[in-house]
Amino acid sequence: MSDEIKTPIVLRPAAPDFQEGLAFARYADEVADGFFGVMLGSRAHEIVATAYAETGHDLSYQNVTFAERDSVIVGMTLAYSAEQHRQSSRKPLFQAAGWNKLRLVVVSTVFAPMMRIVDSMGDKDYYLQTIAVDEALRSEGVGTILMDAYEEDARAKGSTRLALDVFGENNRARQFYERRGWTIESQWPKRFKIPSLKFYRMTKDL
Repeated sequence: MSDEIKTPIVLRPAAPDFQEGLAFARYADEVADGFFGVMLGSRAHEIVATAYAETGHDLSYQNVTFAERDSVIVGMTLAYSAEQHRQSSRKPLFQAAGWNKLRLVVVSTVFAPMMRIVDSMGDKDYYLQTIAVDEALRSEGVGTILMDAYEEDARAKGSTRLALDVFGENNRARQFYERRGWTIESQWPKRFKIPSLKFYRMTKDL
């Protein structure tokens, strides 16, 4: 019996659609180890999906690329330039949070030092906040396809360096980036070694 012929992976820009926003929220929350749930409560995915449809902020559909197979979303990236990040507004997420706004404020305040890590990117950096692939397809090269497209997009937008932050305990992801020429630039926190909260800033010159 011949091997099953698999249809190719297709990349496309995201659209301001609520259902797409739910897919985005699910991926983003999974990669963040459930942090959106901590920050926004049981309606976290719906809140993120609502904000996703708006422009001018880090979690906007404008910064998302989806990978599809047979018109089904199987992965995605969320990336933006340093300039886009500095002009980003928190208003869409706060508006979408509704009565969960107080919880968002409290958690954002408590975790402010960790959430400010992204602010340390350089002027010409193109920051990869999230890359996610369906678990069943993680050995089929989808991540490589998404990363290739992310790097091409960075060059097209005039960035000279790629940047991302990875959990210190996520050895598999770190090794994937290292095989692609990324190196560890710094560690957070610098003074207190807390394994579950350790991040590595990784970069790659273009």
